[in-house]
Amino acid sequence: MKTIEQKRIRKFMRIAVELSQEGMRKNKGGPFGAGIVKNNRIVGRGFNRVTSGNDPTAHAEVVAIRDACKRLRTFQLDGCELFTSCEPCPMCLGAIYWARPKAVYYANTRKDAARIGFDDKFIYDEINKSITRRRYKLKKVNLKEAKGPFKEWQKKNNKTKY
Repeated sequence: MKTIEQKRIRKFMRIAVELSQEGMRKNKGGPFGAGIVKNNRIVGRGFNRVTSGNDPTAHAEVVAIRDACKRLRTFQLDGCELFTSCEPCPMCLGAIYWARPKAVYYANTRKDAARIGFDDKFIYDEINKSITRRRYKLKKVNLKEAKGPFKEWQKKNNKTKY
């Protein structure tokens, strides 16, 4: 017998899956959907819009985070839960950490996604390499002026910390 909490989680997970189907069927992008829930109410929705928006960052989780933050008028999702149809990729995982929801639930795994052509393994592998061995060589440019905004930020009295 399922608990009330298990039923609640499954309810919101089904919505994430429905969003993944909606976006895919509308040819907006890949089969990924996500929802943000606060106080048992959906406050953000998203499905993959990479190809329709020509935006490689428009993954379902990022779209849902943007939607929830806009609706809640905040840049952090304190007290929220994220439901996503698939285990978040490294980029989405980074966005999730910045958004700070209290919990993340997913249905399909990254291996499931790889089996249908969405393989993020190369990114996970790159992250684990030393900076000098990565595919994209990050090149430090010494520019004295670059420290100016950082120093100004440190002195700024009316900044919003995050």
